[in-house]
Amino acid sequence: MTQPAVAQKREVWSGRSVFIMAAIGSAVGLGNIWRFPYIAYENGGGAFLIPYLVALLTAGIPLLFVDYAIGHKFRGSPPLAFRRLGRGSEFVGWWQVLICFVIGVYYAVIVAWAIRYTFFSVTEAWGADPEGFFLEDFLRVDGESSFGLSFVPGVAWPLLLVWVVTLTVLVLGVQRGIGNASRIFVPLLLVLFLALVVRALMLDGASAGLDAFFTPNWSALTDTGVWIAAYAQIFFSLSVAFGIMLTYSSYLKRRTNLTGSGLVVGFSNSSFEVLAGIGVFSALGFMAQAQGVAVDEVVASGIGLAFIAFPTIVSEMPGGPIFGVLFFGSLVFAGFTSMISIIQVTVSAFQDKTGLGKGSAVLIIGGAAAITSLLLFPTTTGLNTLDVVDRFANQFGVVGVAFTAVVVIAWILRRLPLLRTHLNAVSSFKVGMAWYVFVGVITPLVLAYMLFSEIRDRISEGYGGLPDDLVLAFGWAVQGAAIVLAIALSFIPWRRGVDTEYEEEELRETTKAESGENL
Repeated sequence: MTQPAVAQKREVWSGRSVFIMAAIGSAVGLGNIWRFPYIAYENGGGAFLIPYLVALLTAGIPLLFVDYAIGHKFRGSPPLAFRRLGRGSEFVGWWQVLICFVIGVYYAVIVAWAIRYTFFSVTEAWGADPEGFFLEDFLRVDGESSFGLSFVPGVAWPLLLVWVVTLTVLVLGVQRGIGNASRIFVPLLLVLFLALVVRALMLDGASAGLDAFFTPNWSALTDTGVWIAAYAQIFFSLSVAFGIMLTYSSYLKRRTNLTGSGLVVGFSNSSFEVLAGIGVFSALGFMAQAQGVAVDEVVASGIGLAFIAFPTIVSEMPGGPIFGVLFFGSLVFAGFTSMISIIQVTVSAFQDKTGLGKGSAVLIIGGAAAITSLLLFPTTTGLNTLDVVDRFANQFGVVGVAFTAVVVIAWILRRLPLLRTHLNAVSSFKVGMAWYVFVGVITPLVLAYMLFSEIRDRISEGYGGLPDDLVLAFGWAVQGAAIVLAIALSFIPWRRGVDTEYEEEELRETTKAESGENL
């Protein structure tokens, strides 16, 4: 392929508000709705909010500032930004890109399930056995086979729709596509979820659910596992340190308040998580009262909460179909905004590396992700495959690349002073020595503990009783291949002009600043 001598001008957001909306859309995803309430309940209830807030202030927001500073200063996707940050660190950016590719491939499947369940809610199609319907009638799960190839059309068609919508938005570009989609999807998500929470609070038994959620177990604060759980939730929910926020910030205009934007995004994400906890536990309280059991007997997380527990609630409550449409509609919009940001990271990286046009990059890279997704997951072993890929992508991929990135930036390249200078030059909220400690000491220690604990547990215990060959193929092998491929991609030559264009842009901006022009 002939490499162009001059790269296309990088797209930009029309304004800071559009960027904030897109960043909130990326951060607020499925995990906010189905993971946070359970994690909080299991780790001290109301008392969990203390380590959660500490984790947000000492790791989440500081890492968000790191992502914003790198993307904004070096004007590139993760591989290009890390290359400009320091030679030899490009592989970190490619690792982030590949983690996003893996997550996008299976994340689309859950959005597809939510689309189907939005319509199932209207007629309560799951009947008297939501679990049997989900596993047997809908997914047709084959528990005997590790690599089943039996096709499941009921999953494939909505999955195809998810990919068509996602890639169409990306083809339209940063502002016309992602920006406009975020301005539509994020407010819709908020309206739907607020309506759901209000309805849930009106249910009989809602107060019992809220008591279970908020009643503090202060003794939990002495358990290191609770604090690790708080940091883990922040890392997973804020979309930090695996390329998304870095990519989004690279499209910002030169004079943008980075830290102010980060504070808005960080606290908006956490506020939505608390709101989700209120809605989810109000509904679980109703379910517990209707079944005559304690709240702790109906608490669930993840896929079990969304596609088994909530359909049960819908069937038992007055006006259930409306509640179901609100809940699953919220999952759809939350999933789409996150999905778009995840795939944009991969598309942007290959655009920067090769000089491909936007449409070609979306078609090739996004198309490859779509085909992989459609081949692997609408099958009778799709659920087990998704379970393994999700666990390893988050616990090894996201945590591993975040730990590596922080160590490279803070200790090997020693770039924190440079990033601090950049943040303080354009932002209202200034960062100081505490930021160095949070990013360079606290965050890597917590990430290292999380990573090595998970490696130890998976080696000794396996995963979820699933077949070893499935765990090996879609867990260990996929994550190992991502690291090897990331290193290999860093050795492929860049398109011509990639070095000079950044230097020329820096010179232009410096000249403008010195001449007093409005940036």
